[in-house]
Amino acid sequence: MFDVKLQDREVFLFDLDGTLVDSAADLYLAMNMSLNVLQLPAVSEEQVRAWIGKGTALFCRSVLEHLTVTVDPAQHQQLLATFLKIYNADPCAETRPFVGVLQFLDWAKAQGKTLVCVTNKPEQPARTILETLDMLHYFDDVIGGDRFEERKPHPRQLNHCVEHYQVSSAQVLMVGDSSNDVEASRRAGIDCIVVSYGYNHGENIADCQPQLIVDDLRELLA
Repeated sequence: MFDVKLQDREVFLFDLDGTLVDSAADLYLAMNMSLNVLQLPAVSEEQVRAWIGKGTALFCRSVLEHLTVTVDPAQHQQLLATFLKIYNADPCAETRPFVGVLQFLDWAKAQGKTLVCVTNKPEQPARTILETLDMLHYFDDVIGGDRFEERKPHPRQLNHCVEHYQVSSAQVLMVGDSSNDVEASRRAGIDCIVVSYGYNHGENIADCQPQLIVDDLRELLA
């Protein structure tokens, strides 16, 4: 079994959606409002939970593939723009932290660790969610998908953290929920654990062979 060695880690990187917070309900509401604007049929929350996890553009593409089979590029851009406008206006009506998350963050801050939220979600709604849930104070930085040109699974965001905080890759731990997090970590040469309850575009997270899967972040503190 992979030894996490929390005491040796100086920097903890956390994905947001599906790892720290359950945001599916708000994504579902915003998507159906967007589809209504485009005069397209609604989708179910169960479907939305299977489609999210690999970025907003792919989420919108998956919705259109379900509704129209063939995705028209112009319609895809229209849905993406409409969704982002609606979702960003109120991204935290139903979103809540997952069980065990706050206790783990409390422990990490008490140990003097550096915590960074590394998400493909744009930075503004990511910060809004964390601030609304009174979680922003835990984090030294929130790196959204619009900070750099590249996003997970590219390792750019993770490499930036290693360089910026002047630590070795062995002192960093990524905590995520999707194959994007696992692949970005592998490419950055840092360890990654994943939660079992998150979003991975409807795929079994075990299929990407992560180093460790936990059901609750408090398991790491045992």
